Amino acid sequence: MAEQHAEGCLFCGIATGAIPSTRVYEDEKVIGFRDINPGAPTHVLIIPRTHIAGINTPEAEDSAILSALVHAAKQIAQREGIAESGYRLVWNVGPDAGQSVFHLHLHLLGGRKLAWPPG
Repeated sequence: MAEQHAEGCLFCGIATGAIPSTRVYEDEKVIGFRDINPGAPTHVLIIPRTHIAGINTPEAEDSAILSALVHAAKQIAQREGIAESGYRLVWNVGPDAGQSVFHLHLHLLGGRKLAWPPG
């Protein structure tokens, strides 16, 4: 089982409320909040409430957490009015993929036409 919170983890601080964020979604397993450096008009980060370092860790094999992240993304997209026009879900896994905070998180991006490939 994942540790509840990791000392010095930015997203753990957001999960506990010690670090302010603009929350747009929360339930018993996950929290969604606006990215402070958005890559699209809608850019929300969705994190588990408990610390999971990343998708490659054994704790990430908990399908309930992964399912909760995707379910939250769907709910947020509907609330933000982008469910019909389209949105992108992104997991950056490791430094070469651009992961900079090592607490599992899912990016939800939308609100404009998104190019492919992303970069």
